[in-house]
Amino acid sequence: MQTDWNPILRQEFNKPYWVELQNYILDQRASHMVFPAHPDVFRAFHLTPFATLKVVILGQDPYHGVGQANGLCFSVSPGVSFPPSLRNIFQELEDDLGVSKPQSGDLAAWAEQGILLLNTTLTVRQGAPASHQGKGWETFTDEVIRCISQKKEKIVFVLWGASARRKKSLIDVTKHTCIESVHPSPLSAYRGFFGSKPFSKINQLLKQQGVTEIDWSL
Repeated sequence: MQTDWNPILRQEFNKPYWVELQNYILDQRASHMVFPAHPDVFRAFHLTPFATLKVVILGQDPYHGVGQANGLCFSVSPGVSFPPSLRNIFQELEDDLGVSKPQSGDLAAWAEQGILLLNTTLTVRQGAPASHQGKGWETFTDEVIRCISQKKEKIVFVLWGASARRKKSLIDVTKHTCIESVHPSPLSAYRGFFGSKPFSKINQLLKQQGVTEIDWSL
């Protein structure tokens, strides 16, 4: 991880769970298709340096279909059809701020503006959702959240759905703000994601801090 995250997270890379996790992923890649591709596993950290971090959006698993996962939560590679949750995110963005649905579902432009698009599990086996949960990734990403909470000020954490909202216990809410709602999945979006206006809320909070707002267009 050749970014400014490296010295912050370096202590994790020598721990027994990390060694076991990396060996497990190597074994999985030897016998299965695993997503995202190896160079994209830490893409979120490369596109969003710690120094410029403003917002954290938490996802859970990478997409498990061929060509979908690209290392950023909810994001897909250019030319890939939008999965249902991403389609609902773009619908809420249009309703909230009038931003038209983009041609591409790659959210790299958001990441480059200081939004860490972090899945809590960073790999998955093709066609097998949650297949790499409980193998060690959550230990690592929990530490990422703790480090952000401890070392940064006034970060906006976006917690969509029960899994993400459970991570609130890792966040010092006296220093940071959490925007919470149900998940954008079709199973829950109509129970409170639609109409929650997270994008305008994020920009309002950034503006209050005197920080450049996010250009949500892609």
